[in-house]
Amino acid sequence: MDTVSIGVLGGSGLYQMKELTDQGSVQVNTPFGMPSDEIVVGTLAGKRVAFLPRHGRGHRLLPSEIPYLANIHALRQIGVRHLISVSAVGSMREAIAPGHICLPDQFIDLTQGRPRTFFGGGVVGHIPFNKPVCADLAEVLHRAGKKSGAVMHTGGTYLCIEGPQFSTLAESRLYRSWGVDVIGMTNLPEARLAREAEMCFATLALATDYDCWHETEEVSVEQILKIINQNVSLAQEIIRRAVTMIPAERGCGCGNALAHAIITDKAAIPGETRRRLDLILGRHLA
Repeated sequence: MDTVSIGVLGGSGLYQMKELTDQGSVQVNTPFGMPSDEIVVGTLAGKRVAFLPRHGRGHRLLPSEIPYLANIHALRQIGVRHLISVSAVGSMREAIAPGHICLPDQFIDLTQGRPRTFFGGGVVGHIPFNKPVCADLAEVLHRAGKKSGAVMHTGGTYLCIEGPQFSTLAESRLYRSWGVDVIGMTNLPEARLAREAEMCFATLALATDYDCWHETEEVSVEQILKIINQNVSLAQEIIRRAVTMIPAERGCGCGNALAHAIITDKAAIPGETRRRLDLILGRHLA
């Protein structure tokens, strides 16, 4: 199996990376089951890159059905250290127009029952999560976006809702009063788990609509897909440029997120839990 350090999670509309060469698909089984689909590994701009469509090919999985634990673990198994999450979002601000791209650096969670952690089963850990996005990776995406001609918005808050329904008008107005910037259904579980897996994580959020708060806009799948189709090639160009800028060595602290996170006495951690979490916790339990 290839070892790759850069991974891409594709969202609505981004089910493949057309410019990947030397492609091969790998099935990765994890202690948390199978990921959303096979992982495609190929070469992009001279770098080995792993691509996984979070909803599965053909968009089969609801946001609440995505196997988040398996997806992140599978990517970590093949060596991913930098994870770019591409996601279609609704804009909650006039300035972020459909077709623009946002790089949020904060999240609010309104999901229900999504997996939030690899911990449990006899081991307790608490990671710092005040800055849920890797600033270094986000900066790379910002520079790549500008070079690709995209209208970029750096920073802001991504509100993660359960879905699959879009917001009511009352909800949309409430969320705007909170000062959020974009709204989506998938990225916060990914950000949490990527931090626990000691990955660098950043979101490339493609604004497709103004949610339903905007008087001149109506949210529909047809409208969203139209904007997505326009933006997919731009997102792929941004990723192509970004992979050339990602350094081999990390200078951030993401790779040591678990250094002081584990509270449980090592001697009290059950053997089965140690085996299940060895990939993520092993070096911290040695």
